[in-house]
Amino acid sequence: MDQEAYCVKCKAKRMMKDAHETSFKGKGGMERRAMTGTCEKCGTKMFKILPKK
Repeated sequence: MDQEAYCVKCKAKRMMKDAHETSFKGKGGMERRAMTGTCEKCGTKMFKILPKK
């Protein structure tokens, strides 16, 4: 599953390699969804918060 996110190191939007969905604690104890993966160009870890279901 490829997802586009902003790479801080490249300073550009890039496709995430090995992207997978994860969750973390949000405000008020709610669970928030996010995608994590690595930049296909430089290999830096990328993180993108997804909208609520």
